Amino acid sequence: MTSKSNLTINPQRLWDALMETAKYGGTPKGGIKRLTVSDEDKKVRDWFKAQCEALGCKVSIDSVGNMFAVRPGKNNTLQPIAMGSHLDTQPTGGKFDGVLGVLGALEAMRSIVDLGYETNAPLMIVNWTNEEGSRFAPAMLCSGVYAGVFTEDYAYSRADRDGITLGEELTRIGYKGTEKVGSHKFQAMFELHIEQGPILEAEEKVIGVVTGVQGMRWYEVTVKGQSAHTGATPMLLRKNALVGAARMIEAINQIGLDHLPGVASVGLIENQPNSRNVVPGEVFFTVDLRHPDETVLDKMEKAYQEVIPKIAKELKLEVEEKRIWKSPAVKFAADLIDCVRHGADQAGFPTRDMASGAGHDAAYIARVAPTTMIFVPCLGGLSHNEEESTTFDECGAGAQVLLNAVLEYDRRFA
Repeated sequence: MTSKSNLTINPQRLWDALMETAKYGGTPKGGIKRLTVSDEDKKVRDWFKAQCEALGCKVSIDSVGNMFAVRPGKNNTLQPIAMGSHLDTQPTGGKFDGVLGVLGALEAMRSIVDLGYETNAPLMIVNWTNEEGSRFAPAMLCSGVYAGVFTEDYAYSRADRDGITLGEELTRIGYKGTEKVGSHKFQAMFELHIEQGPILEAEEKVIGVVTGVQGMRWYEVTVKGQSAHTGATPMLLRKNALVGAARMIEAINQIGLDHLPGVASVGLIENQPNSRNVVPGEVFFTVDLRHPDETVLDKMEKAYQEVIPKIAKELKLEVEEKRIWKSPAVKFAADLIDCVRHGADQAGFPTRDMASGAGHDAAYIARVAPTTMIFVPCLGGLSHNEEESTTFDECGAGAQVLLNAVLEYDRRFA
């Protein structure tokens, strides 16, 4: 039996897996377009399933497509210790967001198998469905179903901009599993991820010890005016929905500036009829408000809900607004956080405690099981971008700390 102290990951194998899976949905600019339950997502899911089964793991899929790969331990009456993240990406995503968490877990499992180590509890790797929310809103949808935040039917009914539903696509690609959501219990979950921000790089820290996730709320806004000929309609008689949307977007941006370190963003906008010589008659856009303090986030929401109708009234426009998602601020489990600190110290990596600015599946899973996250730097803090970059060494460091933390948790609590 190999000693736990000798368990080290193979960083080259991890890097090779990252580069290999980047081909599924790879873009000309070096990123990935692998939208949830697309053909490209099916390909990477099939690859992941085959790799896990080659390690002797039993792979099962629940009814919303979440994937669970379990390796037995010494005591299989214990619930597994889980590691994982997601394999779906943004339309112009990078190679590491989410993917590092799944493939880092796979590398940790491979290292354990290679070295013949047997954990007390079973180990589990999870691939959560639709973390990004870029095709089917809201984000973290199927970890949310697992945690009881959303119903299964609600998830199935989510439609993309072409009207295709998640339920339809799960069936089409063969990943609408037979297992009941929530039937795959685990005693704890560790999620490895790139920071998606600039702090670790700026402070020259290798590992972020993540203490929680800030609260976030998503909204959809439709501004309605009147389409008209640009040459024949006087300026003062126009009902220009795009002008109204532009003023609203500026006001939303100011809400973020007024509530730092909170952020307020508009990321998706559709203009109708989108013709060069037609006054825009309707605009749809999305709003994303975030803050680590729920009380402040309430104030941001109140400011947003007051300014939108005010601008619409001034410009004689109609506006429809609705909140489609609310994810409260989360604090992670102290025991797991301590295991991450131990794992980083054991590997000799400098750390920094930090809260996550982005949402992650771990935020929902924390409602039903002890959870924490491990961050590694990304170049310039850039993510959700084809130029997203994390180094060979940083990926290896994150996977090593993940392995160390999981083994420490297994030693202490399993």
